[in-house]
Amino acid sequence: MKVKSARFVKSCADRSAKDTDEFAPQIAVAGRSNCGKSSLLNMLMGARLCKTSSTPGRTQLINVFEVACDTPFYFIDLPGYGYSAAQKSKADEWSERTDAYFRRGENIAQVLCLMDIRRDPSDLDKTLINYLRDLNLPFTVVLTKADKLSRAQAGLARVNIAAALGLARDNLFVTSAAKNQGRDELLERIAQILSA
Repeated sequence: MKVKSARFVKSCADRSAKDTDEFAPQIAVAGRSNCGKSSLLNMLMGARLCKTSSTPGRTQLINVFEVACDTPFYFIDLPGYGYSAAQKSKADEWSERTDAYFRRGENIAQVLCLMDIRRDPSDLDKTLINYLRDLNLPFTVVLTKADKLSRAQAGLARVNIAAALGLARDNLFVTSAAKNQGRDELLERIAQILSA
């Protein structure tokens, strides 16, 4: 799939996430704070539309991006979870916003679940996967920051993370925004999802 252009559409603060209902189809992007969501989105869209930061918890709203290609769609950038330094009230608000979005989920074509390839899946990562299964929402696991490991280390990490999550190794995509690794494969996966 070739991305022709992409643009930021809006940020949604409404807890019901009803503002996202008008956008279809949607590819949602979820993951721990600082797992590389913004960097991955910038890589996939071919434009620096998301602000990146080494400080966790930057994304606090639901951000919508329109992607022009053969089958136009929207990326939905969700707030990160698990940032312990966030004030509890803020963290609860982000959690409620994301939960409301998933529960409405009528236009969600796929959820990209991002995880740092250098880390074992946390309890929160496993909770997200089980939560999506319970809601019958389709998902793909995307392992980020592969440039931080050797090819052999990344391959072993992929196998171990797949086993920890109870998934087939082929269901995990290895990426590196810094090296543009995995971009074509992931965009092809999205194209297959949208054409199904």
